[in-house]
Amino acid sequence: MLGGLWLGLVLPASADATSLTLKEVFKDAFLVGAAINRAQIFEEDARGVSIIKEQFNAISPENILKWGLIHPLPGQYDFEPADRYVQFGESNKMFVVGHTLIWHSQTPAWVFQDDQGQPLTREALLARMHDHIATVVGRYKGRVKGWDVVNEAVEENGRLRQTPWLKIIGEDYLVKAYEFAHEADPQAELYYNDYSLENSAKRAGAIELVKKLQAAGVQLTGVGLQGHYKLSSPSVRQVDETISDFAKLGVKVMITELDVDVLPSASRSMSADVTRREKSGARMNPFTNGLPDEVQQKLAARYGELFAVFLKHHGTVARVTFWGVTDADSWLNDWPVFGRTSHPLLFDRAGRRKPAFDAIVRGPKT
Repeated sequence: MLGGLWLGLVLPASADATSLTLKEVFKDAFLVGAAINRAQIFEEDARGVSIIKEQFNAISPENILKWGLIHPLPGQYDFEPADRYVQFGESNKMFVVGHTLIWHSQTPAWVFQDDQGQPLTREALLARMHDHIATVVGRYKGRVKGWDVVNEAVEENGRLRQTPWLKIIGEDYLVKAYEFAHEADPQAELYYNDYSLENSAKRAGAIELVKKLQAAGVQLTGVGLQGHYKLSSPSVRQVDETISDFAKLGVKVMITELDVDVLPSASRSMSADVTRREKSGARMNPFTNGLPDEVQQKLAARYGELFAVFLKHHGTVARVTFWGVTDADSWLNDWPVFGRTSHPLLFDRAGRRKPAFDAIVRGPKT
């Protein structure tokens, strides 16, 4: 990197980071997205909407396309939020992502049960899966450009997660999910999405899964690395190797849920499982009055080194999506310890750009 040269964008020596936008800086490298919530979709959060429109050229829905929200009861769909979400993306010329079709979490218990509350048969659950995917993907055919078809199917040890999908249908539930999605929209990109793929055992399991899907003829476009990182882990080397390993499989790589947790670890677990809950306490919530400058600078340095890796792989990395818009939106405020004041994103609670934003758009100092 030389001076203000940051992947093809030549910045004037006097360029102010406040005049730059993420989507402009990285337009020749990859899409830059944000997960948006219901208030932003319905444009009730004016501050958040302004940032989204200014900074991002891709969007993901934080929750409204998950089974429990869009299909809460048998035969009943709530399409209004999803319709508004897709329209928001189209109106602002953004790449619209669908998240997520098949997941073990936020899927109602009825999905796996018959009228007597007993587990469905394999055939009945496959029919229910097909109906859901055909209905949801079919409704947005040609409009939602890419789908996280299956989310978090691999355990930390690399084995398939023992979900009701696996227990009732068998391992081929994965193949069927992609076949159904491709049938509903043959032009849509189809992804596998998971966390902690930087950990070697889990990565090996996900690589094995991708190979099996490819061998079955599945139209798998890419793999999403969720990117729920901490200030010091995973290492830059681990992130780099993970992207390289999936690139060898001939798939695109997306960083799909990027944030950097600056708060003390509540346990030794590196899992991003949404069901994790840990005890609270003052030590767990040290930055209630704002982030000290020392930590701001560490966060900026961390984002800078991560984006250097993403840019190194700009031919493979197709999209980098932050999981939230401002710190106030972040799921980390309530996970794994409820009620914490978290500071993991590029914009603070007032919507102001943090030093991490400058570190990303300006590139490494020379």
